[in-house]
Amino acid sequence: MGCTTCSVSASGTPTGCGDKGHCSSGSCNKMNTFDWINTLDLADPTEFNVVEVSFKKGARKGFYTNPPHADCITGDMVVVEAESGYDVGRISLSGDLVRAQMKKKNFKQEKLIYSVIRQANHRDLEKLEEARAVEHKALVKARVIARNLGLDMKIGDVEYQGDKRKATYYYTAEGRVDFRELVRVYAKEFRVKIEMRQIGSRQESARIGGIGACGRELCCSTWLSNFKSVNTMAARYQNIAINQTKLSGQCGRLKCCLNYELDMYMEALNSFPRNLEMLKTKDGKAYLVKTDIFKGLMYFAIRTERGRGPIIAIDKKRVWEVKEMNDKGEFPTTLVGSYIAEPTIKEEDKEIEFADVTGEIELPSVKRRRGKGRKPKGKRGPRPNNKRGNNRDRDPKKGKASKGPKQQGKSGQAKKKTDGNAPKGSGGKQTNRGPEGNKKSANKPQKKSNNKRRNPNNKNQQNRNNKD
Repeated sequence: MGCTTCSVSASGTPTGCGDKGHCSSGSCNKMNTFDWINTLDLADPTEFNVVEVSFKKGARKGFYTNPPHADCITGDMVVVEAESGYDVGRISLSGDLVRAQMKKKNFKQEKLIYSVIRQANHRDLEKLEEARAVEHKALVKARVIARNLGLDMKIGDVEYQGDKRKATYYYTAEGRVDFRELVRVYAKEFRVKIEMRQIGSRQESARIGGIGACGRELCCSTWLSNFKSVNTMAARYQNIAINQTKLSGQCGRLKCCLNYELDMYMEALNSFPRNLEMLKTKDGKAYLVKTDIFKGLMYFAIRTERGRGPIIAIDKKRVWEVKEMNDKGEFPTTLVGSYIAEPTIKEEDKEIEFADVTGEIELPSVKRRRGKGRKPKGKRGPRPNNKRGNNRDRDPKKGKASKGPKQQGKSGQAKKKTDGNAPKGSGGKQTNRGPEGNKKSANKPQKKSNNKRRNPNNKNQQNRNNKD
């Protein structure tokens, strides 16, 4: 913020005065009213002994009588009378500009009650800074107390008086709120006189401030002092899509800037034919799709027996001609006339045409990579021997090992030969017993006998051998 009183860093960048809007030039003021007459140093032949005083850096303003003994001018910090005690503020306007401001706000001079007492000294300014430092903590506590009492209200801002004897709480609510119990709790907690003042959502945004969708500070917190009603018809006249989230500001209401250019749009729409939805031609009926106010074009879509045709941009002069012909019962051959608007397409905006290369280009097949430890199909080696025997394949249907042709059971064609010495009931199993009575295999070497079981001194083992 480069104002006349702003300090500058070593590199030449303005650091800002830190006064939040009460600069002598008024270029960084919140709700600023620049007193340009006061900067001319001219004698005012018609003095007006009323001044405008702003409190809390432009959040609230009021009119006060300026007595001659006070000798206060624009920009001075003054002590003014209040309902209970006194308050400290800054004079934002003086002289004949105050008369114009009072006329704008419809404030009559007979309603003036309070006046300026004197200029503020250093003790008054210190007390004012202490009051401003307490406001944030009081705001947090006030919201907690209101929530604990179950009141349907929102505390938006707190303003302490300059003498710290009174605190004004600004709140928003949908309906009427019974805050009698709340005021008692506030008075007991903060030890000051409490005043509750209900404001609207727009006034709340003006007091708090913020950044809008345009990237600038909110209009209601910088220069807009009166609020006009805004409806969705303002967006329809400007051909803006009715999207509630985009049309609403931080206050939750429709943006005030929708009314800024509405008069220009209304004036431009007078040159277009009104209540025009359809034009008749020999080719078919043309229905209005869109209107471009700035270019003066109207877009029509022709519907024929085959269906909807292309959209054509027609100049408004040609539309007037076709409308007059339709009123007389005449139908032109086509909408295209001497006032056709053909948009020019730049070279860089043209679409790139792609050729059909189906069947002309063949991409090489890419082999899929398998995970680690996997072998490709058809190259698996022999399976290891399982516990049930060698050369046995698993049945894919049952999931069990199936016997080979030579190892089939009783139902197989090849039966095993049984030994003559085999006892009955052996099931056709091949047995081979040695002279010692031990069971031996024909192909396998003899296993080592257990010493405990083959002990010759063991009587039970001898009896078993004799029976054999």
